[in-house]
Amino acid sequence: MNWRASVLTLFPEAFPGPLGVSLLEKARAEGIWSLETVDIRVFASDKHASVDDTPAGGGPGMVLRADVLSRAVDATRGAADARPLLYLSPRGTPLTQARVAEWSAGPGVVLLCGRFEGVDQRLLEARPFEEVSVGDVVLAGGEAAAVVLIEACVRLLPGVVGDPASLSSESFAGGLLEYPHYTRPQVWEGRAIPEVLQSGHHGEIAKWRQGQAERLTRDRRPDLWRAYLASRERLKDRD
Repeated sequence: MNWRASVLTLFPEAFPGPLGVSLLEKARAEGIWSLETVDIRVFASDKHASVDDTPAGGGPGMVLRADVLSRAVDATRGAADARPLLYLSPRGTPLTQARVAEWSAGPGVVLLCGRFEGVDQRLLEARPFEEVSVGDVVLAGGEAAAVVLIEACVRLLPGVVGDPASLSSESFAGGLLEYPHYTRPQVWEGRAIPEVLQSGHHGEIAKWRQGQAERLTRDRRPDLWRAYLASRERLKDRD
């Protein structure tokens, strides 16, 4: 069975977007994964197809209704569907490569894209939702965030990336940011490719790349660097 992504949205026309190009689209055409968009508005019950209402307690904006959303969720994810329910929200748990790898190894995901002021909290409590954030920013809706999450998962599926070995050296794969890359021309605007990368000495190249990855992580992501050092200490203690 392929990996399945279902997206509940008010704007199904936003998909596939970037998911419909290059390796991702090729993999979808080959049946490695599938994308389903579910129009939330179809599940409205009145003649105006209302999906939102004013916030209880007052305040600006509108809130997506729990009754409409629950019908959309239940029609998309049946009782036997083991896919996780994820709500894209800036207040959610930050998206990480570790979580992406976990979801990629499963049957797929069901994503709810919020709009306006968000969704009725009762829906998130009544269904097994996990709130996920793609960054400390606020977007107009969850569609762009859904694309990010799906793309991150799909590229880890077997058969999507041409050389699976390339995944092992990417940022976060070993707890570090990725080292710098270079290619021809050898000299560009007076800047030369580092000599070690042209030495043909694989051991020295690996050592240089590791050092660069550690330097970048230490300088740019102190939080990752601390976690990396802690993991090394745990490995030492085991030995």
